[in-house]
Amino acid sequence: MLTNKETTMRPNSRGWLGMAAAAAVLLAGSALAPAMAQDAPAAAEAAAEATVNAGDTAWMLTSTALVLMMTIPGLALFYAGMVRKKNVLATMMQSFSITAIATIVWMVIGYSLAFGEGGAYVGDLSKLLLRGVAENWDKPFTLGSGDAAVAFTVPETVFLMFQMTFAIITPALITGAFADRMKYSAMVLFTILWLIIVYAPIAHWVWHPNGWLFALGALDFAGGTVVHINAGVAGLVAAVVLGRRVGYGHDNMSPFNLALAVIGASLLWVGWFGFNAGSAGAAGARAGMAMLVTQVAAAAAALAWVFVEWAVKGKPSVLGAISGAVAGLVAITPASGFVLPVPALIIGVVAGLTGFWGATALKHWCGYDDSLDAFGVHGLCGIVGALLTGVFAYGPLSATTALPEGTSGSMAQFIIQAEATVATFVYTAIASWILLKIVDVIVGLRVTEEEEREGLDVTLHGERLG
Repeated sequence: MLTNKETTMRPNSRGWLGMAAAAAVLLAGSALAPAMAQDAPAAAEAAAEATVNAGDTAWMLTSTALVLMMTIPGLALFYAGMVRKKNVLATMMQSFSITAIATIVWMVIGYSLAFGEGGAYVGDLSKLLLRGVAENWDKPFTLGSGDAAVAFTVPETVFLMFQMTFAIITPALITGAFADRMKYSAMVLFTILWLIIVYAPIAHWVWHPNGWLFALGALDFAGGTVVHINAGVAGLVAAVVLGRRVGYGHDNMSPFNLALAVIGASLLWVGWFGFNAGSAGAAGARAGMAMLVTQVAAAAAALAWVFVEWAVKGKPSVLGAISGAVAGLVAITPASGFVLPVPALIIGVVAGLTGFWGATALKHWCGYDDSLDAFGVHGLCGIVGALLTGVFAYGPLSATTALPEGTSGSMAQFIIQAEATVATFVYTAIASWILLKIVDVIVGLRVTEEEEREGLDVTLHGERLG
């Protein structure tokens, strides 16, 4: 059993590094075999003997494509179907542009800051412009060094591409909070700065063996903190800083085309298997369990949202069903490699109820305009998932001394999860607020009232849908 501080190794959390801190045993015959941290010579020996495994590499390539599909076209369609007709193209353009922007940022500096050696809080520039990756394109690689070394048997090109797709979707999720009102130039600049200053450091905290939350023993298999809490909190801050949409509260802001949103949500659901099961880093038993619990949680959350909405409002809505499914997918993300099916069912139900509350009552009570419920679904349900991971994480899957073997959950692990959640929330909120203020000074954040009334498709891009 790996310990929190001496051997905190989660095999590939976020799938990848989630396994590094979670891998209690070397998976016999598996392509991903983390070396035991308490034995540095063994780590070096494992790295020297490791070979690229074709089966695991194939699974990770497939998972990478699935996660990319979650942003384009999945999230693009999901968000576009929920805005008004005059902003459909601009909304899709945000997801498409962020896919390109994040790719270049990740290649140039993001990957190095997230997964370079560095220290406890951020990586270094050792992998700037992917230095050293091309020379070892056909070899397995080792993440970290010394006691914390984690040996992989997939090429680093595959690892960094898989991680890139997470860096792509995270800022794309934020756009749902400020839909209909941010300048395109502001979105571009904010995305670049946010990836470098917020996303990459938090990814390092949680998924690199040197990261302080990794060493603390925080469990995040596929991105509850780094992706969903991170994006949700940044979205909340953006919604508050930009202010409400023109006409919010009295104009008709009904979704333009829920059919597009259903297609987008369906693509998200399918792509999420790459997100979670791919985070196992290998085509093995952990991936199978992660896929199963992902399906269960999504279904449970969709039904929970539908039934509570039915009871409260008298009718079950299509928008509620797809929002509920996404809420369940969000909540199971940090727990997917660590929990069993019945806890996944509970997590899904709690997420569905939480998402409904966050998307309806909470934002109306607080008065902020989170256009597409980025915080209500991703932020709140990410928090729910991160905390419930500490409640339900199954010892043999979780590889942490906070969870005695054969048991599920512990107060110690719950406290660790709470610390990781609070740290992510506070850092993201403060840093995102500062970045938004900087962007406002440089290019201005918001379109004019006239441009907003006309619609962003025409005023920002000179095009019109239909």
